[in-house]
Amino acid sequence: MADDADDSQKTEDPSQKRLDDAHSKGQVPSSREINHWFMMLAIVMSVTIFLPGSLQRITHSLTSFLEAPHAMPVDQGALQKMFTDLSLTVGMALAPIFGLILLAAIGSSLLQVGLIFSSHPLKPDFSKISPMQGLSRLFSTQATVEFLKGLLKLAIVGSAVWFLMFPEFERLENFFDYDTTALVAVLNYLSVKLLGTVLAVMTAIACADWFYQKFAHLRRLRMTKQELRDEQKDSDGSPLVKGRLRQIRMERARRRMMQEVPKADVVITNPTHFAVALRYDQATMTAPRVVAKGADLMAKHIRELAEAHNVPIISNPPLARALYASVELDQEIPPKHYQAVAEIIGYVMKLRRGGARPNA
Repeated sequence: MADDADDSQKTEDPSQKRLDDAHSKGQVPSSREINHWFMMLAIVMSVTIFLPGSLQRITHSLTSFLEAPHAMPVDQGALQKMFTDLSLTVGMALAPIFGLILLAAIGSSLLQVGLIFSSHPLKPDFSKISPMQGLSRLFSTQATVEFLKGLLKLAIVGSAVWFLMFPEFERLENFFDYDTTALVAVLNYLSVKLLGTVLAVMTAIACADWFYQKFAHLRRLRMTKQELRDEQKDSDGSPLVKGRLRQIRMERARRRMMQEVPKADVVITNPTHFAVALRYDQATMTAPRVVAKGADLMAKHIRELAEAHNVPIISNPPLARALYASVELDQEIPPKHYQAVAEIIGYVMKLRRGGARPNA
């Protein structure tokens, strides 16, 4: 079967239908590094925009506890109110930070894959609880690549942070000598420097990982030549079925055409190879119309049907060949044939008024 084909046989790029089917099932390229980058961006923005004000509010709330701990009330009601107020203050101070991080987590997924509503991930899949399948996924090529990527990312980020923060170690030695205001300023400076470095490194990692995930997604969806042929057959229909449908349509068209022969005013023949039946109604037509035409055996059937219903048959080989080649069914004859056809129809009408019938 095509699904069991070896990966080496999957040499063709995925078709648009295969990509659309995968998208409808929620199988889309998605980079976790992009998610991490958005989260880090949210953290950096929080540190630079919200954290200073949040730390000031929290510090102001804690000042009374740090400067005069002996004045703290010790009865149960006062302590409960104090911790409730403190929790509310800290929560309100940190709410913008956590809100921005939550927005980044949701927005990163939406920007990568958009809104996808699919029930396919909810379908029972016993392979997910199979120990053997779990081991195969654990030691698969994709899992190995993800593990190596994690190690490489950790090494790159760690190295960048080390070289950037090494000059700051001396400042950290005097960390406990700062007063509260200076401590907040130093913490804010070091946080921005540290997170900015990590964000810069993760930007490069996220871009590289996005292109890799795109490449890996297309590689997973690659198809064999047989799969492409089967998909083309499904979309176009089986040649056998198409041929049968075409035969049915031709048969129905032939029956409709033969039903029009008895209503024709004249049949022009080659005399044996071609036959073209014409009908003319002055009230509804501007020119005679071809209601049936055929060659060889079909021409014979038209002549026989015309004879059976007393439809005049006129032999005019040049005109019969010209009408058969240039005029489609249910179309009026072109102006260049008006004179020749008018002479024939006039001749037929004259014979009818005289009670005679032209011979084939």
